[in-house]
Amino acid sequence: MVKIVLTPDWFLSADVFIDFFSFFVVVIFSLLAIKNYKISKNKRFLYVGVGFLLISIAQLASLITKLILYYDIGPSEQIGQAIIASNIVNSVDVFYYAGFFFHRFLTLAGLFLIYRLPRKQKMLEDYFLIFYFILISALLSKEFYYIYHITSFVLISLIIRNYYEIYSKNRFYNTKILILAFSILALSQLIFIFSVIDILFVVGGLVELVSYLIFLFLILKILDHGKEKNKNRHNIRYVGNNSRKKSRN
Repeated sequence: MVKIVLTPDWFLSADVFIDFFSFFVVVIFSLLAIKNYKISKNKRFLYVGVGFLLISIAQLASLITKLILYYDIGPSEQIGQAIIASNIVNSVDVFYYAGFFFHRFLTLAGLFLIYRLPRKQKMLEDYFLIFYFILISALLSKEFYYIYHITSFVLISLIIRNYYEIYSKNRFYNTKILILAFSILALSQLIFIFSVIDILFVVGGLVELVSYLIFLFLILKILDHGKEKNKNRHNIRYVGNNSRKKSRN
């Protein structure tokens, strides 16, 4: 039987926990960004909010699929029997492959939205990314798992570049934290490229967890100080570019 996932047996519970934790973090971050968009009408936050929302749905799809796959939670046998009875395929594996496909597709879609952000003009790399994104999304399968991680790394790297340009202008601490979180997330994707080796899969998962811990730290920082008007630049709008002039403290 072909192994559907690369997760070592002894790391299954931790893998599910990482998915649950990341889902929790990205949902909150998405809600904060969308809330700020409603207040500021800055489309940058709308793109970030919707991007993280897609990623949260992707994490939920992965979480549900893994719970059924790892722990036989839910009607997995009935689903398999229904599929086989309809002569569509010969295995319930299609259910799991579909779940992981939607996880990857929605994650890449979310990352692309966060990268894209409103731009004054379209660039050649935008058209290249759109074509590449659609192509690899159609090709994703268990045989080419590494393509997903390579694409994620490319998109996250471009997101980091965008936020570095913003940080070079605003010098806000929250932007710096966001760059750090995305940088560690990019590192996890590099490690996952070689996740066919059990220990590297575990290392990649732990590095990914660290990135989401930093996202959570940023969220808690925003929630703790967000009501302080312009004080120390802790509001969520200071994770991105802000056209307002810096106030003198």
